[in-house]
Amino acid sequence: MDKFIDINSDLGESFGSFKVGNDEEVLKHISSANIACGFHAGDHNVIHKTVQLSARYNVGIGAHPGLPDLLGFGRRWMDVSTEEVYNMVVYQVNAVKGFAQLYQQKLQHVKPHGALFNKASKDKEIACAIARAVRDTDPNLILYGLSSSELIIEGEKIGLQVANEVFADRTYQPDGTLTPRSDPNAIIHDPKKAMAQVLQMIKDGSVTAVDGSVIPIQADTICVHGDEPQAVLFVKQLKKILNDNAITVKKPGGVRYDERF
Repeated sequence: MDKFIDINSDLGESFGSFKVGNDEEVLKHISSANIACGFHAGDHNVIHKTVQLSARYNVGIGAHPGLPDLLGFGRRWMDVSTEEVYNMVVYQVNAVKGFAQLYQQKLQHVKPHGALFNKASKDKEIACAIARAVRDTDPNLILYGLSSSELIIEGEKIGLQVANEVFADRTYQPDGTLTPRSDPNAIIHDPKKAMAQVLQMIKDGSVTAVDGSVIPIQADTICVHGDEPQAVLFVKQLKKILNDNAITVKKPGGVRYDERF
């Protein structure tokens, strides 16, 4: 079987008259879209437009639920209970699912955003609440989570199909977690280094952490940040590198990730 990888991007993050990113151009080059659901970013108009564009470009439609923190862009952890997490995920996922149905599209996946994503990567109870919310909404949804994280473990435990996510432009800690954005070394700004990291993760199943140690990692889907100024150029370069290495960019569809080779 040919090698393939999914490229996902966080989109639909504009709000009212506040515009973020160049969603339509990014959508032309990715295979899956994580659409903000109105809590950390986005609104009803933006969700509708982003779903419409995703359907037009045959991109897998995903919900990107976050904490209710517009000012902090969902990147600040809030003291919320597991019940609240469950309810806010159900609420947000169904918002995107409803718009998808207008275009005879099925919601493909769910990927938590920001602080919710990071917390679920380490906190078993939060991860379980998210996984249950996804399963109870639709057991056929794919749960995207940080590679080998608690969210992936909890998703698999309750029978969800999961996608281990890796990041092209983020550095990693020795324990496999992402370097916090507050750290000046959190982002890889050199495209060549980012591309080299991607190929290492896909072909070798490993990543080099900030301390120089090489740690195992499973790469099912690569995240490209749609709000970055060079997002379109970056994803074009990424697709060329993957193509040159005989790796096909493809949304999950009906193929399980453990059958990708």
